[in-house]
Amino acid sequence: MMKTQDQPNSESSDVSDVAADRVRIFDTTLRDGEQAPGFAMDRRAKLRMAHALEALGVDIIEAGFPQASPDDFAAVAEIARVVRNSTICGLARCQPGDIDTTGRALEAAHHSRIHVFLSTSPLHREHKLGMSKSQVIDTAVAAIERARGLCHEVEFSAEDALRTEPEYLAEVFSAAIAAGATTLNAPDTVGYTTPAEMAELFAYLRQHVKGAERVVFSTHCHDDLGMAVANSLAAVSAGARQVECTINGIGERAGNASLEEIVMALRVRAPHFGVGTRIDSRKLYPTSRLLTQLTGQAVPRNKAIVGDNAFAHESGIHQHGMLKHRGTYEIMRPQDVGIAETKLVLGKHSGRHALRQRLQALGHELDDSLMDGVFARFKALADKKQEIHDEDLEALALGQDPDAAGPWHLVHLNTASHLGGSASASVRLSHDDGREIGEAAIGDGPVDAVLRAFQRATGTALELTQFQVRAVSEGGDAQGQAQLTARHAARDWRGNGVSTDIVEATALAALAIVNRIERQAPQATVAAPQVQGASA
Repeated sequence: MMKTQDQPNSESSDVSDVAADRVRIFDTTLRDGEQAPGFAMDRRAKLRMAHALEALGVDIIEAGFPQASPDDFAAVAEIARVVRNSTICGLARCQPGDIDTTGRALEAAHHSRIHVFLSTSPLHREHKLGMSKSQVIDTAVAAIERARGLCHEVEFSAEDALRTEPEYLAEVFSAAIAAGATTLNAPDTVGYTTPAEMAELFAYLRQHVKGAERVVFSTHCHDDLGMAVANSLAAVSAGARQVECTINGIGERAGNASLEEIVMALRVRAPHFGVGTRIDSRKLYPTSRLLTQLTGQAVPRNKAIVGDNAFAHESGIHQHGMLKHRGTYEIMRPQDVGIAETKLVLGKHSGRHALRQRLQALGHELDDSLMDGVFARFKALADKKQEIHDEDLEALALGQDPDAAGPWHLVHLNTASHLGGSASASVRLSHDDGREIGEAAIGDGPVDAVLRAFQRATGTALELTQFQVRAVSEGGDAQGQAQLTARHAARDWRGNGVSTDIVEATALAALAIVNRIERQAPQATVAAPQVQGASA
């Protein structure tokens, strides 16, 4: 199907529409990112991710490599059919079969791009392609000309560009422009270069490529030496106006440049870079978490922008500064990336100010004399525990032993679930006052059923608002930690439980919440309504 260049598109990415102060975000999570071991996604997962990228404001979505497999072709075709506000791109080698297949996959796209690539470095020319310099140029030109008739625009990538002779790379790019390419990508395919070298190359290309003013220069960096983001930003500083990147930085080997880091660097350091993007940064964290859900691969806690520790502070010095003025230790607001609030994590490095604030949030106003004793016990406890939870703090505030359980204790737990059906749970709890109560319940999943049974047994109403399970050790018998947040009496309560059985860990976390509620305000418990929001 022939594509005409004047097909209407409100988000057209032709070079004439690109402002000098805007960087286009080319997301390759679904292509380069998905190629990484452990990150494969099926067609349905790719479609969900594509919708999220469109909502995020990504300019170009590289949806896949259609020639790679029938499923990849189908995924690209479906994404091209339903996504309307982003250019949809498919990757192709400089081979007629690849290009024709990619063109067919993109037929329904509102705005389409074929991304052709060919190696240009001496190493690749000799050992991978077996081509001369002139053969590489001829092959690239033929591919671009063929692709032009099948899509709205063509991007050409010189694979291993950063190890290519600069004068030859300029020659290749000049020929690509003459053949009809509108975006030229100089990728650091193996993550070898440095920011200074990257900036020098892009400055050279913009000066020596014939027709450079008619195209967008693009950068695509890998993180083998940990410099993918720095190299991408260096290219932007030298005139690149497209950055190829992925959510969470996933990709081949050590990964690609991280989209969220690129976007926020350009935003936070706007006076320095002088350019921006059309990304809705408030959707960065939700998009990151969707990817972890679809791939099952967690984000490291210390990951910039979207990691659990990105807006968390444990040091007493930092916490004190944050309580005085957030700008002391944060260069951006967590809300700007879609995170609800800054976390002041309590541990052995925390100080009195953060402890007092957290106790106040839990409803405990302590005078200075009581605070002295609680703080001393807190420090002693922090030396023994890696993390201090809310139930620990409440026990300290109430003068109780944080390691002591009760008043409710789990005596018996049994759950059963059926594929495609409901789950059931039976529990038996004992109370410090001598009572022993057994209850059973049916739920959407074993977690839901356990919580419903707990509510019936204790009479404490809980509305589950957050549920997370993570491994805290390795191996087949690894322990899992369940973290629950539930709303009761217009307040959020948190509980944690650890067990080799994640359902038991969840039950222990729920028990911790019930006990905290009863210890602090026994009169507030009421007959339990249905649990909402739990399914596992």
